[in-house]
Amino acid sequence: MHNTQLVLGIDLGTSGVRIALINTNFELIHASSSSYSIGLQNCEDWKNSCIRLIKNIPSEKKERIIACSIDGTSGTLMACDHSGSPLCDALPYFSSCISEQEAIHKNNKNFNQLDSLGRASKLINSLGENVLLRHQADWVSGWFLNDWRFGEEGNNIKLGWKILEGSWSEETHKLNLSKALPKILPSGKSLGRIASNRAKELELPKELQIISGTTDSNASVLATGASLDEGVTVLGSTIVIKSFVRRPISYPGITNHRVGNRWLCGGASNAGCAVLKRFFSDKDLVELSRQINPETDSGLMFRPLAFQGERFPINDPYLKPILGPRPVSDSLYLHGLLEGLARIEAQGWEKFKSMDVGIPKTIITIGGGSGNPQWRKIREKLIGIPIRTCSKQAAEGVARLALEALIR
Repeated sequence: MHNTQLVLGIDLGTSGVRIALINTNFELIHASSSSYSIGLQNCEDWKNSCIRLIKNIPSEKKERIIACSIDGTSGTLMACDHSGSPLCDALPYFSSCISEQEAIHKNNKNFNQLDSLGRASKLINSLGENVLLRHQADWVSGWFLNDWRFGEEGNNIKLGWKILEGSWSEETHKLNLSKALPKILPSGKSLGRIASNRAKELELPKELQIISGTTDSNASVLATGASLDEGVTVLGSTIVIKSFVRRPISYPGITNHRVGNRWLCGGASNAGCAVLKRFFSDKDLVELSRQINPETDSGLMFRPLAFQGERFPINDPYLKPILGPRPVSDSLYLHGLLEGLARIEAQGWEKFKSMDVGIPKTIITIGGGSGNPQWRKIREKLIGIPIRTCSKQAAEGVARLALEALIR
């Protein structure tokens, strides 16, 4: 590969799209973002955001792009016809297709997967079986190719794809989705060249390769450049801990993704920043955090779950949140909640240790909560591992995935 060549990464997020261009030394050359005009549910919005961003890349950079890879929100599902035209709005990953009573009955280790299959069932029941079901990243990859046959395995886990077995789950088969499902490929594989009409429309090279991508959270992990002895904590709406491993891990609450040629295992709690935002505005979180002395203990023992039930580090659908009693001081209350979240994260890393994943030498933190210095110090104190923050974006991570695929 020539050192003037560039690779494009596209991150399809909840509120908009980001792109990143890197060179063959993995250095960021260009980045930009665009918010959706309508919202995550509008498939045309995904496409139009990509068009806006790519057309604004300087022409002297565009002509050097040799590959592109795309990540998207895991679980956001849409239906299209065989020429790729959307048949209705997409069902976002956070949308529920079952009643509260059904959720109680299905509140087990398969609940999340069943909920995604519920979205698929809703689309099929509404539109019939002669449709294609595609996740966000897979549909946009298909748009670049003018070929919607393929799906990347990590993006389809919530639809029932079993990576270790290389087959669809029994639950998926029971819904008679076979005609609607994609042909599954691993991440980091060439799907083919960009369609000639798409290359002309976007003023991109005709030889540009489209590389199968991954989920948005996996792309964020790739952006950190984490090694085997470094762990990654995503402090978003929920707390997710991830680690590259030499082999897949079989344990309740653990997911295994194959990203490129590496295995990435992870566990997600139902606790996270969503609980903090229930009680405090973004402005309050900043101001109250400054009043916290992270070297002292709050004396409070909270379990800041968003709702009843936990996935990881404890797999218990009946585990209840502990969010009170609330002290008079708002800063003390926030202090206690941050400690509660840090204890859950610490338990997660201890669970990884018990599964022979090992304790990381360093934890890299990404996500919205990673910029809170008081929380970082509380976490370091309770977990006992050095923590550093990474500000790189998922678009850069999925660009790295494409570049590594070309180098292999």
